[in-house]
Amino acid sequence: MPAARESLLDAAYTALARRPWSAVRMVDVAASAGVSRQTLYNEFGSKEGLARALVRREADAYLAGVERVLAGAGDPRERLTATAEWTASAAHENVLVRAMLTGCWGARLPAPALTAVPSSAAVPAQRRADGPLPGPGEFVALVRDRAVAALAVPGAVRADAADLARSCELAVRLALSCVTAPPGEGGVADLVRYALARQSAP
Repeated sequence: MPAARESLLDAAYTALARRPWSAVRMVDVAASAGVSRQTLYNEFGSKEGLARALVRREADAYLAGVERVLAGAGDPRERLTATAEWTASAAHENVLVRAMLTGCWGARLPAPALTAVPSSAAVPAQRRADGPLPGPGEFVALVRDRAVAALAVPGAVRADAADLARSCELAVRLALSCVTAPPGEGGVADLVRYALARQSAP
């Protein structure tokens, strides 16, 4: 029941915007999504399962956004800059993305264990959600690797590939620093452009 699952996740996210996760009730999430409480439990198993599925969905949406930005037009530096801007923007707009990228799960948020949990879920999407969730370090590697794959020049020599990987990681880490300490005038883009230019300067 993918449509019901998405409706339930939407309802859980909306509830989280209004109250701490500890005060979010399963019965209210089900009612808001227009399904029975039994459907909610069939999909997620428990409130912890719902939390894991919600975090997994937001992580996947963030990474899909990264891939969209990297697939855009422009030279590699501008695409990396746009990826850094997307990261800062996504973290600003979505409390779960911010928590995943920084590892700072405030008291208002669910804080599922990042390690895999035993799963007896019949729903494949829930079995995936019950698997390991990425932490901040994994996000750096995931975004860096996606950027390298999107921006690599076929047949590039190893030194160029290593430089590209360093540039990608630098852009991601700068974006994450801007999530925790927002930049002033010029924003993320100016910082990333400056850092990438300095990195390639003789």
